Amino acid sequence: MSFRNSASFGKRIEYWVIGLLLKDGFDVFVPLVDDDGIDAIIRGRAGQKIDLQIKARSGQVKFGSSALFGVGQSHPKERDGYYFLFYSERLDEMWLMSSADFIKNCVTTSSGKNAGHRSIWMNGRSKVRNQEYPNPRFDTWRISMQGQPDFSRLRQALGE
Repeated sequence: MSFRNSASFGKRIEYWVIGLLLKDGFDVFVPLVDDDGIDAIIRGRAGQKIDLQIKARSGQVKFGSSALFGVGQSHPKERDGYYFLFYSERLDEMWLMSSADFIKNCVTTSSGKNAGHRSIWMNGRSKVRNQEYPNPRFDTWRISMQGQPDFSRLRQALGE
């Protein structure tokens, strides 16, 4: 997949997820500038808010990487009220993780030109069956089963 296609894939998925959130009754605001790793702002009934970064992996990625998500060096420390929503097209699954949970479960590159780069690998793979699957280690954060998202964890985070 070319860079142009992969970049547009990510943006399309952002808007698709925002549409799902709107359909589910959330108030969602989209920043005009793609800054500070915030793709959407979700506001609760009492005015509380969540900053959301949406990360997506295309079904076209190489085998074994269907739920490998990297955030580069854009997330150096825990952020209150900040969540990641991860989507794997090949697995048709979503995970929702707070900043704190992400930092506890990610891998951080410690040296070299990518020092400080954070990533998380949320799929397992079986070369024998040539299959990938959601890694059960991350079931706590899984919010969909075959494409049906359950955003109740977002409601809880908003205190609703």
